[in-house]
Amino acid sequence: MDDSHNQRLMLQEFLITQYEQQRPSVLLRPKLYPDGNTWCALYGEDLQAGVAGFGETPKLAMIDFDKNYNERTLK
Repeated sequence: MDDSHNQRLMLQEFLITQYEQQRPSVLLRPKLYPDGNTWCALYGEDLQAGVAGFGETPKLAMIDFDKNYNERTLK
């Protein structure tokens, strides 16, 4: 039996896990709270001083937070 396929799958899962653990939303753990009909992920004191992400679900808010954080820090 050829284990190379299983090894590639394990490597892929490992790389995905490594990527996920390095996301800003995982490392910084922004506050997550409902904001009207959406969710807000906020890192910092307020929207002006901090970084925020918004989405229809907590997951989408965290994805938006990651995008906004990366855009802000790469400028």
